[in-house]
Amino acid sequence: MAVNYGEYRDIDMNGYDTVVVGAGFAGAVAARELAERRELRVLVIEKRDHIAGNMYDEHDEAGILVHRYGPHIFHTEKQRVFSYLRQFSGWIVYQHRVLADVHGTYLPVPFNENSLEIAFGEERAAVLIEKLVAAFGKDSQVTLHQLQAQDDPDLKEAADYVYENVFSYYTQKQWGLSPDEVDPEVIGRVPVRISRDDRYFREAYQGLPVFGYTKLFEAMLDHENITVCLGTEAESVFDLEFATEDADSPVAAIKLHDMAFTGPIVYTGPLDELFLSRFGRLPYRSLDFVYETYDEERKLPCGTVNYTVSEDYTRITEFKYLTHQQAPNTTIMKEYSRAYVDPDEQIPYYAILNDENRELHGRYRRLTETLPNFYPVGRLAEYRYYDMDDVVEASLDRVSAIVEDWDAAHPDWGLTMAARRAQREEREERARKGALA
Repeated sequence: MAVNYGEYRDIDMNGYDTVVVGAGFAGAVAARELAERRELRVLVIEKRDHIAGNMYDEHDEAGILVHRYGPHIFHTEKQRVFSYLRQFSGWIVYQHRVLADVHGTYLPVPFNENSLEIAFGEERAAVLIEKLVAAFGKDSQVTLHQLQAQDDPDLKEAADYVYENVFSYYTQKQWGLSPDEVDPEVIGRVPVRISRDDRYFREAYQGLPVFGYTKLFEAMLDHENITVCLGTEAESVFDLEFATEDADSPVAAIKLHDMAFTGPIVYTGPLDELFLSRFGRLPYRSLDFVYETYDEERKLPCGTVNYTVSEDYTRITEFKYLTHQQAPNTTIMKEYSRAYVDPDEQIPYYAILNDENRELHGRYRRLTETLPNFYPVGRLAEYRYYDMDDVVEASLDRVSAIVEDWDAAHPDWGLTMAARRAQREEREERARKGALA
């Protein structure tokens, strides 16, 4: 089998029990679970011309498998999530390593004991390491905030070095803000390790799908009850009916093809765009990517190099490290952080989290809260930061909640679905006989 693609203009909504907006992890997991757990006919609409969302990968003209929307390395401590995804793909074991280019010197990040020795020399680093162990314990991981809060002048020196050479300029490039303007949660996530563990991630399960993310998504969406419509924007095909004409009036119903759709709608897109940004656009950072191919086996010393004190791009990734692909040539990708100003040309990547923006998202969310069949899930719909494993878990939990809600509220739900399936099968049989005649 393969993914069942369709054209939205040809879709008969009577043939579907539920609608999923978006074919990234949140949407694909929800679609598969609803199709399997309740044998629902699921319509997936996706605004891009491909599935897999930001995880989409493909071979470039040089034959190198590249990630089109930035490097994605799966990492998790959640066995439930990893076991779920293993149904759809084998996995490459890969331990990601990142170096920071600090004035031409490579330092491992997250900053650790090896980084200290390179930055301060072995003798000075030994003093700093001893004090770090005394303050926090061997093999611990602390935040830059915690390190900055220490009274010891030596530890303050170490904190200042990390702030100036790893965090400050890099953060300005990444967020387009001065460090003082960045949400405290951001600096709170900058880790310092009191160990020699050079791995970027430390979770138990790490790696990439053996044939790439796109193949994983094809397997996930390969189900007889799932239809995928590409190039279909929710804001273009959803006819929203409001309770009143007031700007803050909640949505009373959503129509598709002139029919009020009453089954579950799992929405994974930006809420502001669904409402045509009536209250203003939710702020994000976007990204641009520049690819370069070289006639040599390796260009970088590791999978990713961050440029924390120089260059206008934030990092370079070399994909062959990630995929274990063997080839005489290689492709790298330079990543530039941009302001998100044009939803028609740009992709929203990172929500700019602060109280004002959260309140704006809440205002959009309140438009849908009284709609009993509308279920937002994912980083865009919830306006928050999610790692891939968090999205998968959130989607699995959301489907469980949907099933529980609808089983309780609609005792005849299963019977209704069975009747609708029987009607569909009868129509298909009549069409088949007509074609044979």
